[in-house]
Amino acid sequence: MTRRAADAAGDALEGRVDGREPTVGREARLPSDTAPRVRRVVGLVDTDSFAKWGAHLLAGAPAHWDLELLTVATPRSASRSQLRSAFRGLDDRLAHLATVPPEPLGVDDVVERIRRDPPDAVLVSLIGPVAELVVEEIHRRVLRRPVLVTGLPGISFPAKWKGVFFRARADLFVLHSHREVRAYEELARTGGVEPHFALATLPFAQPRPTAAPSPGAFRRDSVVFAAQPSVPAERADRERVVEWLVETARRHPEWRVVIKVRAGAGEHQTHREQDPYPDLVPTDAPVNLVVESGPMSDHLDRAVALVTISSTAVLEAVARGVPALTLTDFGTGRQLINEVFVGSGLEGDSVDLVDGRFGTVRPEWMLDNHFHPDAENDWTRRAEVLMARRDADELVDRPPARRSRGGALRRAWERKNALGSADRSVLGTVALLVGAPVRTTKRAARWVLRAVRPVEVPPLLAPTNQRSADGVLRPASGRGSDGLGDREQELVAGRDTR
Repeated sequence: MTRRAADAAGDALEGRVDGREPTVGREARLPSDTAPRVRRVVGLVDTDSFAKWGAHLLAGAPAHWDLELLTVATPRSASRSQLRSAFRGLDDRLAHLATVPPEPLGVDDVVERIRRDPPDAVLVSLIGPVAELVVEEIHRRVLRRPVLVTGLPGISFPAKWKGVFFRARADLFVLHSHREVRAYEELARTGGVEPHFALATLPFAQPRPTAAPSPGAFRRDSVVFAAQPSVPAERADRERVVEWLVETARRHPEWRVVIKVRAGAGEHQTHREQDPYPDLVPTDAPVNLVVESGPMSDHLDRAVALVTISSTAVLEAVARGVPALTLTDFGTGRQLINEVFVGSGLEGDSVDLVDGRFGTVRPEWMLDNHFHPDAENDWTRRAEVLMARRDADELVDRPPARRSRGGALRRAWERKNALGSADRSVLGTVALLVGAPVRTTKRAARWVLRAVRPVEVPPLLAPTNQRSADGVLRPASGRGSDGLGDREQELVAGRDTR
């Protein structure tokens, strides 16, 4: 394709007429007499949350995208059971994966496969260090590389620098709300990275009215608690959550109170988990308190309400019209990943939970937070423009955020750090022997520095609840406030759990 043809294709895909910008808020489309070119797009996934996000994002891609999904073998790769759950509900192009998930392939095997037969684009839906490694290897080893699309699953507000740092060389970075895009653009510019963020509706937040139960189906009888591996982080706090759930089950014998976990014994998750909830359930817990795994969609089918601290599952519940509660007993702040819910109408505390009082999302919160109109999504359009530029050999490589690579030994260290025991290379072993003492020394130095000059801890806002007649959230009191009393309006110190 000539450069002029590529520019014309780009203008058509972006909805321009004679180079003018498209009408704001209207989805750009190809001219009616132009058949879209079939595009081969490969998705790469590893952990449970990245597998679910990557597969479902691709399932919503245009019909002329020919899709393939590969699982990358890493220390935290999802099990076959987790993959089957993650791949439930995909479109016809990927539906077979729910029955027969792909066998994990090593990074070198995946990159070699892409090198031999480059697709038009690759969705890099991988945990940070592995995403950086794979993107770097494709840049280095694939002569006519595909367009590299990446992103983050779930709620990505507040913006995290590591998310940008690991994925700076990708051509397009998918986020899921206008608020997230603004936050990441500001963060990227501050860090010297040219913004490359696109908007897509979170696949699990697609509006999906709850259907009437069919004959023989389960009745709606469950209060589902969406557990998270790293929030809250402390064992004592997790024990408190279990106590509240036990009390809810006792007070409401007509409900099944479900602790919905994302991994079974021996299975890995995107975030490491200490003190799993199943280990904290007392032996005398009521029989209607149960621990279950499986697809969240199945649990929401029989849910009367969804409870969490900050899990993305709350957005799935909102999309289905299921009442929800985001517990604020531990406060509100970036370390709890729950700042996004301020003003949503879903905030509450343990008293609300035990009393059976749940929230309904406020319409004014939705547009800026994950529930914008589909017409405002631009990720597939922008990916098509990049693929047209690739056709014309005009795809421009983005620089890494990591300014010093350090040669082959440094690359081997980063590879070992990303893959752990999955990397069996001799150079990786050498890099580990050289790098591990250096890393230990740096960590010790940081520990000493923190002891001498403590890092300022982000404040946590006081708890809020559902108990007000005018619909405005109030500071919590009683059982849910943890005895703050007159100090309810104060900021209380917390710890960064991410």
